[in-house]
Amino acid sequence: MAFPDYFAQIPPLALRDPLAEALGAAEQGLMTYRYEDAVKLTGHSCPTVAGAWLMAMRGLSILYPAPTLPERGQIRVDMRDHESTGTTGVVANVLGLITGAAGDGGFKGLGGTHDRRGLLNFGVAQAAPVKLSRIDTGAAVALDYDPDIVPPSPELPGLMARVVAGTANAEERAAFAHLWRERVRRILIDHAGDPELITAMHVQ
Repeated sequence: MAFPDYFAQIPPLALRDPLAEALGAAEQGLMTYRYEDAVKLTGHSCPTVAGAWLMAMRGLSILYPAPTLPERGQIRVDMRDHESTGTTGVVANVLGLITGAAGDGGFKGLGGTHDRRGLLNFGVAQAAPVKLSRIDTGAAVALDYDPDIVPPSPELPGLMARVVAGTANAEERAAFAHLWRERVRRILIDHAGDPELITAMHVQ
């Protein structure tokens, strides 16, 4: 499977999942997620998927300062908007993949432990679009993402319209894919640490 070369430059996320350890799925429960995993989950790479990945990275680094590893399955994800609003569902899917948080359809637990249900919630009254909270300590971080910090090429909207309408030729389709991929690369590589791209702060 061939992904864009720059994917290899995106830092991975290391976590510990006690459930994976208990069931022998991963030694000591140690698991590593890469941006490619989010792309496989959603079936595409875009500013939304990139933003969800960066919010997870920023939020977890605040909640679990190094060298402490985030505890997958011990993180609550609260979304301000409803699941069907805009890109909320896509963001939640990526955050759920990384944190293990799930709604009613999640893992029901093992002997009263490792229950993943109720850890992913929508329509929560909060200022920020996303909030990540540690179950063990209650520490929480509010997160926001502004992809407009990295605007698309002026040529992209017109090319996209032709691609969506099915009227683009091969050269235009290739140009669209290149410009789309390049914007996502700039978000994930050039602006990954931009405080205006990802806003994060501790909350009660």
